[in-house]
Amino acid sequence: MFLENYLRDDSTPADINEAWRYCHDESKPKWYAPYAAGRATTALSPEEIAAIRPRAQLDIAASASGTVFVKTHNFMGEFNGYPLHNLLKTAGAIYIVRNPLDVVLSVADHFGLNTDEAIEFMASEITASLNDKANVSQVLSSWSINVGSWTAAPNAAVKVVRYEDMLDKPLKSFGKIIAFLGKTKDPVRLKRAVRFSSFQELKKQESETGFVERSPNSTRFFRKGKKNQWRETLSPEQIKRMVDTHREQMRRFKYLPPGY
Repeated sequence: MFLENYLRDDSTPADINEAWRYCHDESKPKWYAPYAAGRATTALSPEEIAAIRPRAQLDIAASASGTVFVKTHNFMGEFNGYPLHNLLKTAGAIYIVRNPLDVVLSVADHFGLNTDEAIEFMASEITASLNDKANVSQVLSSWSINVGSWTAAPNAAVKVVRYEDMLDKPLKSFGKIIAFLGKTKDPVRLKRAVRFSSFQELKKQESETGFVERSPNSTRFFRKGKKNQWRETLSPEQIKRMVDTHREQMRRFKYLPPGY
């Protein structure tokens, strides 16, 4: 939403239900349907989706005259011998990392899981989203593998941003994103885009018009938009399980709680 608001440079906030105008979702069935041999995309196996994905991403790139932003939850790697990201048409990536102790609460809400189930979901190396009418399945893998796949090796084409820094230092964090994209930073435009894409604005829009990406398991998509929610929700045993599983990446991004 920040990218849409910055690029639009309008006097009113962008509509949360029209983000597709500036950012495509690579999991949308319409990109896979032309290669499904007349079958519904919901009938495709994970292996068939993997084989189609590089061509679908080529079509996404060809749909725009210039750079097109594409949202994905896939880890950076291969599945069944096929790349999850067509690097022939990929100029770079902005990767957002968030404290997994907070992520697990969002995962539970989004997928209709209890907290312990969400902890297992984030620990599994074979975790993938469902293939349904709204989206074809994406291969997430575990939280640690996903994070490591995108961030472990230094790469000038990948801009890594911590969610917590976006909350605490929005102008600095989003300003770095604009610089990464090669855009001239306009302070007035930047401040307006940050304000128009604030959690409060997005939550307000959802309450008024709904949001197409809300999970049927959730009452709302924009829940709280805060950091350190885990302190009031997770038990010491649940925190330990998360830390034991994800310690390496949590240490890298300064997410290890004191005493763990």
